Amino acid sequence: MNTAKNVPELFGSMVFNETVMRERLPKDVYKKLKQTMREGTAIDAEVAPVVATAMKDWALSKGATHYTHWFQPLTGITAEKHDSFISPTDDGGVVMEFSGKELIRGEPDASSFPSGGLRATFEARGYTAWDPTSYAFVKDGTLYIPTAFCSYTGEILDKKTPLLRSMDALSTQACRVLKLFGKDVKRVTTTVGPEQEYFLIDKADYAKRKDLIFTGRTLFGAMPPKGQEMEDHYFGSIRPRVAAFMQELDEELWKLGIFAKTKHNEVAPCQHEMAPVFTTTNIATDHNQLTMEVMRRVAERHGFVCLLNEKPFEGVNGSGKHNNWSISTDTGENLLEPGKAPSGNLQFLLFLTAVIKAVDEYQDLLRISVASAGNDHRLGANEAPPAIISMFIGDELQAILDAVEAGRDYTDMAKTKMDLGVSALPDIQKDTTDRNRTSPFAFTGNKFEFRMLGSSLNIACPNIMLNTAVAEELRQFADELDGAADFQAALTALLRREIKAHKRIIFNGNGYDESWVAEAEKRGLLNLKSTDAALPHYTDEKNIRLFETHGVYTKLEMESREEAVIEEYYKTLHIEALTMRDMARREILPACLSFERTVADGALAKKQLGLAGGAETRLLTQVSALNDALERAVSTLEEAVEAAPKADAETLAHYYHDEVIPCMDAVRKPADALERMVGKEYWPFPTYADILFYT
Repeated sequence: MNTAKNVPELFGSMVFNETVMRERLPKDVYKKLKQTMREGTAIDAEVAPVVATAMKDWALSKGATHYTHWFQPLTGITAEKHDSFISPTDDGGVVMEFSGKELIRGEPDASSFPSGGLRATFEARGYTAWDPTSYAFVKDGTLYIPTAFCSYTGEILDKKTPLLRSMDALSTQACRVLKLFGKDVKRVTTTVGPEQEYFLIDKADYAKRKDLIFTGRTLFGAMPPKGQEMEDHYFGSIRPRVAAFMQELDEELWKLGIFAKTKHNEVAPCQHEMAPVFTTTNIATDHNQLTMEVMRRVAERHGFVCLLNEKPFEGVNGSGKHNNWSISTDTGENLLEPGKAPSGNLQFLLFLTAVIKAVDEYQDLLRISVASAGNDHRLGANEAPPAIISMFIGDELQAILDAVEAGRDYTDMAKTKMDLGVSALPDIQKDTTDRNRTSPFAFTGNKFEFRMLGSSLNIACPNIMLNTAVAEELRQFADELDGAADFQAALTALLRREIKAHKRIIFNGNGYDESWVAEAEKRGLLNLKSTDAALPHYTDEKNIRLFETHGVYTKLEMESREEAVIEEYYKTLHIEALTMRDMARREILPACLSFERTVADGALAKKQLGLAGGAETRLLTQVSALNDALERAVSTLEEAVEAAPKADAETLAHYYHDEVIPCMDAVRKPADALERMVGKEYWPFPTYADILFYT
């Protein structure tokens, strides 16, 4: 079959989308469901049973026998419990049934998921609730119903619910602002296109490395003679085996209605990227969670393992997830589109200023939203942005903001064409601004690219932070401008004041330059270098006030989330430390001691024959010293883990960062040195050279 000819037919074929709804639902039910999806209103109780029956019949036609309420708990991944459609009949048979109640609500165990202390084991009841704004789909014989997740007492225990709330908050405030410009808009939505980076490694190599199995990244590994310094992998020719994986991945994603658009090799060996087309943020979040799951499954069928850890290999690029974020109205207007003359587009400048103010005032929240043990290894190196939050807006917008602040006219920067000097090639229109890959938060034409996200991250959290922070600034602007005697004068004064107050967050230079760290400190910007330094700011008073004002989180929900994320951080480090200990004690040291004995036997044999054993003696001396150093370092690591205090989560997070990580670094140093010296046949697991340059 030529798949390319059937993509329109293939796309969304496993999704209960609008086409299916129109075919299978009565017109009045379809209209009511569409209104719910479009406006974010509550589902009509009379609609649910009709939708449930149609959804079940469609799912059966696609081979489904079960359904599941698919939700996103605080683990950062998805969760599902499968129930069959069967219902017993009086004659001992079964029929396939699915009620409106089963569609709308499920009841998983709420105590078995991270809750930050909100739920105890004896308080187990939790509920899932259908999210009709995100399409149901069939996968592996099950109907998947996207849902929210809350506790018996009403506290939210997932990532979808606060995301939907943050989208509502931004929509409310953006509509207020647009009304001041004379526009009657019913809803404003944020859209996201998350670019997903990943590594593909051979399944056989993965199976031999306990660090990859238990932690998702390598805890040991010396750099091979070649890394990424030749810059020959980025956009390079795709290996046939990888191309076959990518083709099947596209097909599987298209079936699920995911807009897989771009695929290419990334910078590091074995690193690749998939980028989708933009879609509404909550749907983009669901799609990205699905994408990561499908990547893993398809990779296995091709003899690969897909690594989504932020830094699986030391010394080469880590993997991120660039969050391309914009704001659009229900009439299709992109509110971050500058237009042909951005200097005169006051509406655009107001929304731009709101984003600038939000990023400046809530730097801590944006940093927290991407904080993890894995991402700490990535930020600030190998094309990942630094841990300091700043914004890149480019030359033209910078000049416009400078003119607004100074109260002077701005002369539009004309776009020029580049003559490539070859008659057969067309002239290329040159943009008025460059791209800055070192910026954490960059304006890229009609959207912002938040580049700090790690590859395994659920994108809900950063978008919750961003949506709510921008909603707050728009609220303040609407309050100030509403009823102004001279709207134009009031708007100009507001723009001038806010640009002057928050221009410190704008940095168009090289974020990797050491001088930027000093400059950022001088500007008063935060430099939260590690997760344990960032997370305690989550429940700062201003942040609690922000989320409570817009009904996104309660104080209790924020405190629980802070505790859950901090626990995840130190538990991740604990697992890594124990894995490192086991690999060093049970694999590396035995192998290296065996090699040492072989070298010693060789040196002794030469001595007995009266031959000089210089090479063996020198090698023996070095290997013996490194083995001793490794054993001492492992013992120190064991002592550090054993000495972890019986304390609260924040104390433990600081302890593992300050005490355990340095011990882990001390273990790795002699181990990696030994890898370079010990005979290959002795080394107990695949090296970076084996993994990154497989044949």
